[in-house]
Amino acid sequence: MKGKNKIYTPLLLSIACAIGLILGARMDFDPTDELFSANPKKQKLNRLIDYIDYEYVDDVNTDSIVDVTVNKILENLDPHSVYIPKDEYRRVTENMKGDFVGIGVSFYKIQDTIVVIKALEGGPSEKIGIRGGDRILYANGEKLFDREISDDSITTQLKGKANTKVTLKILRKGIEDLLTFKLKRGKVPLKSVNATYMLTQDLGYIKIDRFSETTYEEFSQSIKDLKKEGAKQIALDLRGNPGGYLSEAINIADEFIKDDKLILFTKNKSGAIEETYAQRKGAFENGKVFVLINENSASASEVVAGALQDNDVGTIVGRRSYGKGLVQREMELGDGSAVRLTIARYYTPTGRSIQKPYDNGNESYFNDYMRRYKNGELNSEDSIEVNDSLKYETPGGKIVYGGGGIIPDIFVPKDTDSEKEKLTFFLRGGYMSRFVFDILEQNRAYYNSISKKVFRDEIVITEEMIQDFDRYLKNMNLGIEKTSEARKPLLKKYLKAEIAQQLFGTNVFERYLNEDDRIIMKVIQLSKEK
Repeated sequence: MKGKNKIYTPLLLSIACAIGLILGARMDFDPTDELFSANPKKQKLNRLIDYIDYEYVDDVNTDSIVDVTVNKILENLDPHSVYIPKDEYRRVTENMKGDFVGIGVSFYKIQDTIVVIKALEGGPSEKIGIRGGDRILYANGEKLFDREISDDSITTQLKGKANTKVTLKILRKGIEDLLTFKLKRGKVPLKSVNATYMLTQDLGYIKIDRFSETTYEEFSQSIKDLKKEGAKQIALDLRGNPGGYLSEAINIADEFIKDDKLILFTKNKSGAIEETYAQRKGAFENGKVFVLINENSASASEVVAGALQDNDVGTIVGRRSYGKGLVQREMELGDGSAVRLTIARYYTPTGRSIQKPYDNGNESYFNDYMRRYKNGELNSEDSIEVNDSLKYETPGGKIVYGGGGIIPDIFVPKDTDSEKEKLTFFLRGGYMSRFVFDILEQNRAYYNSISKKVFRDEIVITEEMIQDFDRYLKNMNLGIEKTSEARKPLLKKYLKAEIAQQLFGTNVFERYLNEDDRIIMKVIQLSKEK
């Protein structure tokens, strides 16, 4: 990361590969199935593994050989067919499920002690009064500090089956005796709708960060809440959203598209086509909608944007999206691992595929952001490369293109200032989180007691904090120079937003980040036009 001109490629590019567009159904591996048992290629691989297990002169971890083999096979397919090892599969599945069972805290391990960053909204810990800064010392009498204990072991102690009881002994700053909390483990929501609030008197805002199993349910509640507040227009923010479950994207698109209109169709290996139409009266079919996208909006995000654009519904605002038009199915491999295998392509209602080419290999594919940066596409709509042979026309006469992402109706350039990209990388990459946590720890009782209004009006990011942050980054050996005078206001904004995140959650965090946001400001301007 050294050098002034280093470009911080968005983190979600790699996450887009992992999430993609997933069919809800899972397929389990069955070794007795004729399709598999009669396959001579499978028998050949099995025989080789057996030879190594039983005949090879040295002891070999054949599990790792199998993992390498699976990855090598998938490398010869498309960039979005991926292997998920056993130790990652549970975490990935949990993230997409929309909830997990536990006590509901995020934490750091500081000097061998579990320190709560925050109690997660809607979880047992929040309900019972556990706060950021609390030290969890015992769980059911078992010591959790002052010893070598992995994060996985800690998680095992704090998680468990639903409704099982756990007694926590907690040290809280300013209180001499340990506090005792008795609680039942329960479902902890992992929300995918990060923010819901009013941008103007009649323009509501919804930010979706991925399409998990509960996204449509969360979205529906957000729509209801905003309509109660007078929303007649919606800004649906899908920037940085790497995708997820196809069914959730379809349900959300259906809220804006009139009945019997095509949302998308898929085509599999044999050429079989499956069409999906809007099926019900949507909650916002007669309202005005703006869909916000950027170069990190992928897959399910592009399904929503493409369905609305091709049906002449609403306005797509931002920059060309990622360009992923492949559909994966999750297939378990029988040992706790799984593959997400591409089983179809999807097409928008006009018939266009938005999948960008991957003929030149994965490295070239994932370096597409750098190509866009260098050819000027992020700064100028005129630099977007289109293929006239992939030109389509919507029923309303709008010209749209296939072959790589959704091109917005209204283009908004990216601020490609390298210093801003660095600060955004530090914020989104979690580098600011620990620094902010340490700020809060200096006066935890005060910070935990203040209201959102007091926070907004009274909490100031000082020059001393800026200097401390520069030293913090320097100590991490990231090769970063100190923050320039021109970028100090932005850093102050980001630090305050991160403090808000840890104290009040993602809704307040997003509100701070959206102040003076280029695309948000453009949407507000468009919403006021007749």
